[in-house]
Amino acid sequence: MSLTAADIHAAAQRLQGQVLDTPCMPSRTLSSITGCEVFLKFENLQFTASFKERGALNKLLQLTEDERSRGVLAVSAGNHAQGVAYHSQRLGIPATIVMPRFAPAVKVENTRRFGANVVLQGDTFDDARAHGLALAAERGLTVVHPYDDLAVAAGQGTIGLEMLRQQPDIDTLVVAIGGGGLISGIATAARSINPELEVIGVQTERFPAVWNAMHSAANESAQATIADGIAVKQPGALTVPLIRERVADVLLVSEDDIEQAILMLLEIEKTVVEGAGAVGLAALMKHRARFAGRKVGLVLSGGNIEPLVLAEIIQRGMVKSGRMARLRFDVRDVPGALADLASWLGKLGANIDEVQHQRAFTSLSVERAQIEVVVQTRGVAHIEEILTKMREQGYHAERVG
Repeated sequence: MSLTAADIHAAAQRLQGQVLDTPCMPSRTLSSITGCEVFLKFENLQFTASFKERGALNKLLQLTEDERSRGVLAVSAGNHAQGVAYHSQRLGIPATIVMPRFAPAVKVENTRRFGANVVLQGDTFDDARAHGLALAAERGLTVVHPYDDLAVAAGQGTIGLEMLRQQPDIDTLVVAIGGGGLISGIATAARSINPELEVIGVQTERFPAVWNAMHSAANESAQATIADGIAVKQPGALTVPLIRERVADVLLVSEDDIEQAILMLLEIEKTVVEGAGAVGLAALMKHRARFAGRKVGLVLSGGNIEPLVLAEIIQRGMVKSGRMARLRFDVRDVPGALADLASWLGKLGANIDEVQHQRAFTSLSVERAQIEVVVQTRGVAHIEEILTKMREQGYHAERVG
């Protein structure tokens, strides 16, 4: 039993009018930066802000009346949970969702808001999965697996049909891989339309299970990643053979690559994506030569990111790009010294964000003080200009962050 294009077309008929037919738009700016034509599929615009509701709904719509009445159970780090909970509520099906204890709070609360019984169990997805399967067997619930189910993969594959209907010139698709349901469905759909089309998978270096399978490697998984939606140590038994058969390659990206991609999509496209939704762009940035001159479709698979995490990414990005810097000054410890320093920084166009004035915790002589300021600037060149001008005014000045 395998996944076919007919399964995906049937799923598209079931889902019609019940999930959003999301836009797939070209990005001129990202195309210029990456050296290939970039088309973005905005699955973060779905009602639950993720593609996951496609597969969940396709599975729910095929349950028997008996299965519906007894209820369903899903194990998920967040997005699948919300998809199952939301559409179960719509269809009047009782839903139990098992999530890892450290699942993002925004995903946990959204899942509860859709009326599901949420059980937090285990430190990882795999711990939660073991508990969930035992609970489903005990209570006679139908498991809606997040990826290792052909009905779920068929639902996800409808994205591929939409993308090639919207942008038929796409010759390459770059898709995130966690358990493999999304890429299995998309690859099946897309290559049934254009057998020459190349599908490339992306995983984070911290969870490289499918990359290992494709490259005969044994890299170990870490405990966590900013791309929590694809933090899967054990991919699907059904999906890995499909990936081997229908996916050309799998690439790895780092945490820094993902952070940069999240920030680029926010600044350039004015769209919020979570870590898993940004790995496609991260791959284009990291492996530029691999995609040069191609027409590449990226799936922005989800937008459920913790606001505090997003805020930290923005700040870290500003530091990396030189738009925020920590500067240290050695000054005479006399009245007015801080005011003079602030005045000069203002004249040079630096906006002070934070000030730390140190006397005791420094090796300077007793008549001097150390002042550290966090400033907003226009970039690296502006920082160097500030340091040069301040040194000309007699300040000992250096950048420390």
